[in-house]
Amino acid sequence: MISVTNNIEDIVLCWQEAFGDSREEIVFFVENSKDCQCLAYYENGKICSMLFLVDCRIEGKSAKYIYAACTLNEYKNKGIMTKLLDYTKEKHGTIALIPAEEWLIDYYMKRGFTNKVRLRDIVFSQCNEITEYLYEGCTLDEPFALCYIGG
Repeated sequence: MISVTNNIEDIVLCWQEAFGDSREEIVFFVENSKDCQCLAYYENGKICSMLFLVDCRIEGKSAKYIYAACTLNEYKNKGIMTKLLDYTKEKHGTIALIPAEEWLIDYYMKRGFTNKVRLRDIVFSQCNEITEYLYEGCTLDEPFALCYIGG
């Protein structure tokens, strides 16, 4: 089942396993980000996967930015993240994300994120600390965003 969650324990569980950030860092993000929501996939009442949708503007147009997309190890390779991405694409028009690693470029492109966007063309209405979170974690030599443009 896909739903919006504010359950900090579920968010911390999933985020920490995927990215290794401290509880304090995660709670800081959740408590200080605005204009965003955590979309989660639950199975039998347990969080399996999640992503944050952050309001932004891309080339002057309203959009959503995907951040902290992750799946618990025991649920990987079951298509759960694809379900979350498909759900997000159904509900929102333009969506962007920054692939954190090289292999993720192909992963997201196969799921419809086929337009390249320069990072400077994405604008957030977040405080500086939260905006820094949104850009960190990328290991690409020249980071960029991939964008899905819906109908």
